[in-house]
Amino acid sequence: MEPKRILMDRGIRAVRSLGQYFLVDLDVAARMVDYASVGRDDVVLEIGAGVGSVTEELARKAKRVYAVEKDKELCEILQEQYEDKKDKIEVIEADIMKLELPEFDKVVASIPYSLSSPITYKLLLHNFGLAVLLYQKEFAQKMTAEPRSHLYGRLSVIAQALADIEILEIVHRDAFSPSPPVKTAIVRFTEKKKRLVEDKRAFFEFVSFAFGHRRKMMRHIFRTSNALKDLAKRPEELSPKEFARLFKHFDP
Repeated sequence: MEPKRILMDRGIRAVRSLGQYFLVDLDVAARMVDYASVGRDDVVLEIGAGVGSVTEELARKAKRVYAVEKDKELCEILQEQYEDKKDKIEVIEADIMKLELPEFDKVVASIPYSLSSPITYKLLLHNFGLAVLLYQKEFAQKMTAEPRSHLYGRLSVIAQALADIEILEIVHRDAFSPSPPVKTAIVRFTEKKKRLVEDKRAFFEFVSFAFGHRRKMMRHIFRTSNALKDLAKRPEELSPKEFARLFKHFDP
């Protein structure tokens, strides 16, 4: 059944205050799955499955799909829809932030805007391989921002240090119900084959601490007299590679 019809028939309304907008354009869903190059050997994690727009396309191409959805009513709808595909699609009623992630190869998802940061960090700190997600355009731009730009920050450093990131396209507002007040981007993450750092969680804490004092020089933040030139810069001036170099110095 068409996603819009499911929403109408069930009287389901998105919670705008939570950044919830249902993807209803099946062409966009198909392109997302194509961008992830999902094939018959792939196990795919879908976050925020909603009314199954992406799930339907994943079911055609993936070996197995873990469709995670927090909303009880939406889970019941998904379970009804895929009753005859239980061997291929497992609907999981859970809060993704509290869920111990299953083993998977790729992630394809339309996530709530309000959870963009915590979900992104959770995936980056996990071994995710490849992910294609929908984000608010400005959030996507923060992930790809350059040092010294007004959008550059902790997210930019951590994302770029751990993954190769591409903004693939801007999605029209009509692809969602209701139409969001902001532009939406499809973003692809590919986990770096050669990581800049090995201990991802410790690096996350290091960068987070530094950006908690973003106007200070790194030398003053970490209270060191070391002569390393990178320490004479502020966090917003350091590239992900420079951050990784400093991290290795402090945490060899």
